[in-house]
Formats: sequence, structure tokens, C-alpha cells
Amino acid sequence: MNGGAGPANGGNDARAEGHSRIYQASGDQHIIENHYYGGGGGGGGQDSAGGAWSGLDSVRWPSVGRAPSVLRDRTELMERLRASVGPDAPGSQVYVLHGLGGCGKTAVAYTLFQYATGPAGRIGLWVNASDTASLRTGMLAVAADRGANEGELTAARSGLRAAADLVWDHLDRSDRPWLLVLDNADDPAVLRDGGWLRTSPRGTVLVTTRQAARHWWPGAELLQLGVLPREDAARVLCDLAPEAGTEEEAAEVADRLGRLPLALTLAGGFLAHQVIDPWTMAQYGANLDGDEGTDPIDLLDQGALATGDSDSRHLISSTWQFSLTALERQGLPEAVTLLRLLSCWSNDPLPLSLLSGVGISADLPPHRVEVSLRGLLDQSLTELVGGGVRCVRTHGVLLDSVARTIPPEQREALAATAAGQLLKALPEVPQRGAPDPRTTLLVPHAVALLRRIAAGPEVSGPTVEAVAESLLRLVTALHRAGDYAPALTVVQEAVERASRRLGADDPTVLRLRERMGRALFRLGRYAESEALHQEVLADRERVLGPAAPDTLTSCMALAYPLQPLDRVPEAMTFVRRAVAGRTAVLGPDHPLTFLARAFLLDVPNGPELEAEADNAASLVADCHRALGPDHAITATCEASCARGLFYAGRPDQALPAARSAVALAERLYGSDYWLTLNTRSLLSSVLDALGESAEAIAHGEAVVEGRARTLGPTHPWTREAEDFLADFRERREAE
Repeated sequence: MNGGAGPANGGNDARAEGHSRIYQASGDQHIIENHYYGGGGGGGGQDSAGGAWSGLDSVRWPSVGRAPSVLRDRTELMERLRASVGPDAPGSQVYVLHGLGGCGKTAVAYTLFQYATGPAGRIGLWVNASDTASLRTGMLAVAADRGANEGELTAARSGLRAAADLVWDHLDRSDRPWLLVLDNADDPAVLRDGGWLRTSPRGTVLVTTRQAARHWWPGAELLQLGVLPREDAARVLCDLAPEAGTEEEAAEVADRLGRLPLALTLAGGFLAHQVIDPWTMAQYGANLDGDEGTDPIDLLDQGALATGDSDSRHLISSTWQFSLTALERQGLPEAVTLLRLLSCWSNDPLPLSLLSGVGISADLPPHRVEVSLRGLLDQSLTELVGGGVRCVRTHGVLLDSVARTIPPEQREALAATAAGQLLKALPEVPQRGAPDPRTTLLVPHAVALLRRIAAGPEVSGPTVEAVAESLLRLVTALHRAGDYAPALTVVQEAVERASRRLGADDPTVLRLRERMGRALFRLGRYAESEALHQEVLADRERVLGPAAPDTLTSCMALAYPLQPLDRVPEAMTFVRRAVAGRTAVLGPDHPLTFLARAFLLDVPNGPELEAEADNAASLVADCHRALGPDHAITATCEASCARGLFYAGRPDQALPAARSAVALAERLYGSDYWLTLNTRSLLSSVLDALGESAEAIAHGEAVVEGRARTLGPTHPWTREAEDFLADFRERREAE
């Protein structure tokens, strides 16, 4: 239309096109005009003049990036949800499906939507609830779908009528039952403000969200969604890339991805869309581990590019940013720092005690740790784990994604804090005996921290040294608990990675290498143990000097594998050097000096043992005087005293010492500890020498059973015990 008069009378010339209008007014006017084109709840496309249409395309179809072809697992959950939309289902139900980003909440909602609109015969309504604008637009489209007319919608858009009331009025009066999905409701305040989340007797509401805090969802039934079981996770990969490998190979890749549905979907999409030189599952897994210098997060995101889905919610590198942004909006920026700290460690259960007293300057003050952790829990970024030790567990892919985005200037403070918390939680000198479950839980976290910092230059040498020290304490604790195989596995990686930054001659690295030699010895790999101890001794003599305490410890450690290699005189040379050196450097009453003296009684050495046996009683007396009767070193020395007397040909004197040593070892460590079993084996030999065959056999049977349980049936010590027992029985039968 034309508006106004010509310039001669002071008016304006104007022309309106399409749906625009021109108004001419005299005096003050207040004009409100609302446009709603396209009608109904669907449609979309372009308006009548050919301009772009920015409204919703549909609320009758799920707006998902990738619809799952098959929903794996989730059997019990889907049975529960299908029942909620069945013919006999009561109305007024709200289900809140919550979990970590990428765990498949939308896939479950999509599958339920297909069932509801198919076999269940319901109307399905799908609304994006990620922000206020999307929610409002979608819900008004729902109202239009359920019969709201143009005037009602216009009034709601203009603020003349409460929009949420209009929507729920029409949902309540729907001629058919319905399922309403409110997808990606990660900020519950969007639903609460305006009263958008309600119940109706005509339908069921399903909300998908990362927000797990119950106070946001009063009256709703909360359903948590986790990762997939191993078998189903492997099938997801095989569904998407059936030619890439076997189910077992897929299961190994799935384990590496933590069985997170989003990561599995991206990996499968990548494998399925390669053209020139397709990878196998095994090759993909190797590249995920960085064998070819690849970034695992970038590699996963390539799966989205291959399928043409670049929605940031479907990218591993960015999907969790929505949750972190929500925490910052809630006034919890410290939660981001706490998550970065968690990314220094492993995805294994992390004892909550490790977070006690933690603080990183102003970025994470100690008094804000509790509320920050609660924020991470509420956003499903971590979860509490039940059991004997209270723990939290964070998904590994999430930790990898967060770790790669830590600003370089923050890496030192985070790594130093993580290392400091480990050291604070670990005893400086681990004791012998049953393992502390809290200590065992820290092993993967120390290893993960060393992996993260060993390759990069952003973290200083002292921090790497602190991490190496924490691993030394953990390996020592494992060894003294009798867990030799795990101790060897951990110490091998610790030596390899710590050496890259600190060098093979670093004192802590040398101690780790010595621990590796001790673990090899306990596992019966005597030649390897001897060779490694020889190397460490030579390095310590060169770096620390021949009289340094660590050098003297190497002398003692080397003597152990030399015995079963039939090099007893050589072993005794090293032991005597350790006794003399420790007496001079540490003093005669030092525990390490007592251990060196005890070793002189452990090595059968012909006539020389006679003189040492004469000193056995004085060694035990010195231990009782300096350390007390129940000290761990006293237990070791009592066992050595009994052994020395026995091998010196004095079984009658060895018997009371052996009985006392077994009783003390059992009291300190339990019946299956290596020192207890060794001492019981000695007691069996002493009894046999004294003609007490029945009791000797009983103790021999206990030793075989204990060593088979703790070391395995093929360990040299187990076989040795079996041979002794067979000999006892054979001689008794011959009598």
C-alpha cells in the first residue's frame, strides 16, 4: 500500500512490499503488530512472497542429527518407557532421562517416539528445550498442532496471554493421547521459568537432560543412563562398520572409548566412510592410542565430518562445553578448574580423600571444592561410585577431551597439585602386609598423571619428580603387599616414562629401577633380576658413590637373585659390604643394618655359617631392644635366626625360633603373606629334621596351598614347596 501524502504537504513517500505495512499517524500512537505465517505446527519452507522461513519445520518428527538404526542394550529402560505410552498407561507422568553428554539420551527418546507414534498409536511431539527461544517456539508450535488458532497464538506471542497456559490448555484438551519429548533440557531453569514443564492426563512427558540434581525435577521419575555393556558396545561398532573387523576387535576399541555411545557412533561412522585405504578396527584402536601421532579426540570428531553431522553436540571436542557453560552461568567457574584437575588423573574410581584440602590459588580455593564437585555431579560430568572406599569416576573420553584444552600456562599448577595430593595420600614408607584398598586405587591415577606430563615441556622437572616419587611409593606398597605382577607392570611404565624427562641417573628413577629388579626376583625371573641389579649398582656407584645408602641397598638387592643362580659366595660378598657400610653410615641399631645382618643368616655358606649362627641370638636381642618385639624388622630377623640355626645343623635350637617367627609373621601379616609362608616352610623342614613328620607335612601342605594362591601353580617357589612336600611324604611312607 502507499502511505501518506506527497512532499508538498510535508508527508512521506513510501512503498510496502510483501507482508510489510506502512503507517501514518498524527499525534502519539502505540502500535503492536504480530505476524504468524504458515499456520499449524508444521509446514516450514518459505512464505507466500518467497522469503526465507525461520520457523520450525515440524514438531511431529524428532529433530535429531543421527537416528540410531538399532538401539543396543537399554532393554529394561525401554520396557519401562514403552509401558508409559501403552494403551493402559495412566497420564500425568513425567520421566527425566539424565546422563553424561553423548551417552545416548536422545537416541532412547527417539526410539520411544517411534514406538509411541507407531504401535502405541499416540501423537508424538518433539521440542528442542536447549534454550528459551527454542523451547518457546517449539511449545507454541505444539499448541498450534493441538488446535490453537491464530488469535490465541498471536496473543501468546505478544504477551497478552500466558504462553505456557495456552500450550497446556490445548494439550489437556487433545483429542488423542500424546508423547511430548523435551530434548536437551540441560538448563532446567529454561523449563521452570514460565512453568513450561507440567503434567496432563492426556499424555506422557519425557525430558532428556544432563542435569541430574533431583531438586530441579519435583514429581518426576528420574532415569539415569550410563555407558553400554561391552558386548552391546561392540555391536554398535559392527552395526556401523560391519566390514572393519570382528566383534572381539570391536570390543577392544569399545573398551578404549569407554563404551560411550557418541564415541562409538563417531568411530563407526569414520570406519564406514573411508574410501581409499580403509582402516581395520585394530588399526583404528592403535591410532586412538596415539601410535601414529594422532590426537584421539580429533580422530573421533572426523567421524562426524564423514557423516556430514557437525552439530557441536555431536562432536567429542565440544559436546561437554554445554555443561561447563551452564556451570559458569550458575556461578561455578571453579568447577571447570576442578574438572581440569580430574583430567590429570585416570578414569578409574578416584578416592574422594584425594580431593581433601585441594586448592589451586584463586582458580579453585579449598572452600569451593565441595560445591564445585556437586556442580560436576549435577551436570553428569562425574559420578559417585559405591563400595568400601568412597570414590568418583569420570569418563575417560571426557577426561581426554578436557586435558587437551587446558591452557599451557595452567598445566604446571594443575600437575603440581595432582602430584602433591598423591604424595599427601601415600605413606612415605609403605609397610608390609595386606594392601590398603585406598592405596591400590591410586595406582592408575599416578600412572595416568605421569603419562600426561612426561611427553610435554609445560610441566617442570620437580613436578615430574614428585609424580615419580608417588609411583615409587605405590610400587613399594604393591611389592610389600605381595602383588608382584602388578608392581612389575606399574614400575616398568614408570621407569620408561620418567626416564624420558628425568634421565636414567635420576635418584628416583634409580630407585624405581631397583624396584623393578626386586619384582623380577619375586616373580622367579632371577637372571633378569640379577642383570638389572648389576646395572643399577654400577650406576649408583658412579652417580652417588660406593658408600651411599642407596648404593648399599643395591648390594643387598643384588644378593637375592645371586642365591638361586648358585652364586652364593658372590652374594655373601655383597651382603658383607652392605653390613659394614650400613653400620658405618647409618649406625649399628638402624633397621637397615639389622636387615643386612639378618641376610648373613639366610645364605647357606658352609663353615662360615657356623660363626654367623653363634650371633643369631644377639641379632634378635638387639632387634627386641632397639625396635620392639612386634616390629616388622624383628619378624624378619627372627625368621633369619631360625633359618641360620637350621642350616648350621642345629634344628633343636631352630625349632623354638621358627615357631616364634611363624606366630609373629601371622600376627603381623596374615597366613598368606610371603614372609609367613617362607617361615612356615622353614618350620616344616625343622620339624622333619627332628622326626616330627606328621606336623612337617601339615605345614608343608599349607605352604603349597598358600603359594599356589598368591604366586600361582607354576612359580618356582610353588614348585619347590611341592617337591619338598612330595619328599616328606615319600620318606614317611618308606618308614
